[in-house]
Amino acid sequence: MTQQNAAEGQPADLSKAGRDGQAGRPLVVLENVNKHFGDLHVLRDIDLTVHQGEVVVVLGPSGSGKSTLCRTINRLETYESGSITIDGIPLPEEGAGLARLRADVGMVFQSFNLFSHKTILQNVTLGPIKVRKMKAKEAESRAMELLKRVGVDHQANKYPAQLSGGQQQRVAIARSLAMEPKVMLFDEPTSALDPEMINEVLDVMGQLAKEGMTMIVVTHEMGFARRAADRVVFMADGQILEQETPEEFFNNPKTDRAKDFLSKILAH
Repeated sequence: MTQQNAAEGQPADLSKAGRDGQAGRPLVVLENVNKHFGDLHVLRDIDLTVHQGEVVVVLGPSGSGKSTLCRTINRLETYESGSITIDGIPLPEEGAGLARLRADVGMVFQSFNLFSHKTILQNVTLGPIKVRKMKAKEAESRAMELLKRVGVDHQANKYPAQLSGGQQQRVAIARSLAMEPKVMLFDEPTSALDPEMINEVLDVMGQLAKEGMTMIVVTHEMGFARRAADRVVFMADGQILEQETPEEFFNNPKTDRAKDFLSKILAH
C-alpha cells in the first residue's frame, strides 16, 4: 500500500514498503471454514490467507463474525468444517500440539485477562517460564525490555488493579510478545477502554506493525485501519465480502454492505 507518511513525526516505514511487492510466506491459512452457534451460521466458507509480516484488519458490523473468526484461529472456538493451518501446521483439536501452536499465536482480548494476584512482571514472565521453559532471570530481563517497549516498565512491581485500563492492555500486549509469537491476534483490543486511553494502545500496535509483526486485528478504529493495515477484510453475515488495501476499501467500496457500513461509521 502507499505509505501514509507514517504516524505523526515518524520516519517512513521502509520495512512495510518493502513487503508490498514481495509477500512473506503464508503464515495463517483458512480454507472453507464453517462455524455454527446452534442454528446461526456465524462463519460461512471462510477463505483467508495472511502472509508473514502482513497486517490484516478485519472490519464489519456487529454480529458479522469478526471476533469468532479471530478466536477460531487459535481454537478458542471450534469449527465444523474446513481447515486452518499456522505456518504450515494444521490446527490440532486438543492436547500438547494445540498448546504448542497457541504459544506461537499471541492473543489480545477486549478484556485484559491479567492475573490479578500476580504483579505485572509476574504476568509477563509466567508464559515464557512455564511454556517456553525459559530461566527465570532471562524471562525477567526479557519482560522488562518488553514492558519498557510498551511504556509501563515503571509499573512492573504493581498489580493489575493499580493500573489504568490502557496500561493493563499494554501489559497484555507485552505478555503476548514475551512468548515470541509468529502472529498476533487482536480482538477489539480498545473497545473496553476509555477514549483517552485508546490511542496509547493503538500507538503500541502501530509500532508493532512497523516492526513487521504479523497481525490480524478486529477493530472499530478506522484510523488505525487506514494507517497500519496492509489489507482490510470486510465481513458481514459470517462472510468475507471484500479484501482490499485500505485506500481502495475506504475510497471505493464495492459492495452495498460495505458502502452502508462506511456511511454509518464514518459519519461520526
